[in-house]
Amino acid sequence: MLYGKNIILAVTGSIAAYKATFIIRNLIKLGASVKVIMTDASCSFITPLTLSTLSKNPVLIDFTKDSKRGEWNNHVDLGLWADAFLVAPATANTLSKMVTGHADSFLLATYLSAKCPVFVAPAMDLDMFKHPSTQQNLEILQQRKIEIIAPESGELASGLVGEGRLAEPENIVAYLENYFKQKQPLLGQKILITAGPTYEPIDPVRFIGNHSSGKMGFSIAQKAVEMGANVTLIAGPVALQTPNGVNRIDITTANDLFEACQQEYKQQDIIIMAAAVADYTPKQVAQQKIKKKASDWSIELEKTVDVLKWIGEHKKAEQFLVGFALETNNELEHAHGKLVKKNLDFIVLNSLNDKGAGFKHNTNKITILTKDNKTINFELKTKEDVAVDILNQIVWMRKGITA
Repeated sequence: MLYGKNIILAVTGSIAAYKATFIIRNLIKLGASVKVIMTDASCSFITPLTLSTLSKNPVLIDFTKDSKRGEWNNHVDLGLWADAFLVAPATANTLSKMVTGHADSFLLATYLSAKCPVFVAPAMDLDMFKHPSTQQNLEILQQRKIEIIAPESGELASGLVGEGRLAEPENIVAYLENYFKQKQPLLGQKILITAGPTYEPIDPVRFIGNHSSGKMGFSIAQKAVEMGANVTLIAGPVALQTPNGVNRIDITTANDLFEACQQEYKQQDIIIMAAAVADYTPKQVAQQKIKKKASDWSIELEKTVDVLKWIGEHKKAEQFLVGFALETNNELEHAHGKLVKKNLDFIVLNSLNDKGAGFKHNTNKITILTKDNKTINFELKTKEDVAVDILNQIVWMRKGITA
């Protein structure tokens, strides 16, 4: 849930500041990027060097980097960078200033600039935590939609036993994970995605293939995981790393793809067929390399199974099916025909006439045609952003929302 997330960890002046080391380590192990802000008081409990080493980023304390050169730390940019702002440990003093909007430290100025969810993990002595002013401050922060990670009971620095002890690092990280998990629009959905080309063998050396890189399908798989889905990716022969959290099945031929889809499609909620599948395959495959001949050489081909059409004919009513169409002429007409013929919920149209779209590019320009006769045009974007557009369209249509 935290893979790829940008997280600010704000450390304030509490004896529990040493636990920040474990929070950082756990966040990074889960794939998050961490930048640390410290107050002057927190530096008395743990060194910036320690937290900088663990986070692999410079620790930020002051507004200025080098006052003589006029270099400064931009709290606004930092606040916009973050996917989450975590104050742990949060002292009574910091809680009070967050409520009143004080901006007398780099930490508080960044907090006021942040557009992301904010999480507060209080840490203080029992009597301080139970004091009406502290409780009121926590209530006000909650009313402002700030997430409070409740302190735990235990032995405190004063020798008292009770509430006020900073939540254990693993519990703090688990709280963040659960928060993002609950916010994901595809949480728990099972999605099957196909990507890349198929190679149809002629002999042990040669094959019939196409220029698909698989980048579009792999981008959809990665974004679907980030949106909470359980993703199975059937991939043709491509030189791409498996996205984190994706179950990958490698195939080579159109028939391999058909067999894998037959095996996987029934248990899926959503099926996205982004692979560029060969329409024809050699009728006979030579067992040895075919030698060059002086005369012309012809290969007899036969049609492959139309995998997308087959799934459209066999899918359950509650399953959502998306196809792709790459066209060079009469694009809308051909795509709409495919949409209807193959019983799709919507089709993603690419045109090789659009600069920056189609095979091998890191960008794509798409048009979505839906089964209820809506046509939605998108500008040229990165394939990662296109993947989000496609997945959002699925979410909206399944909720009955008109995009």
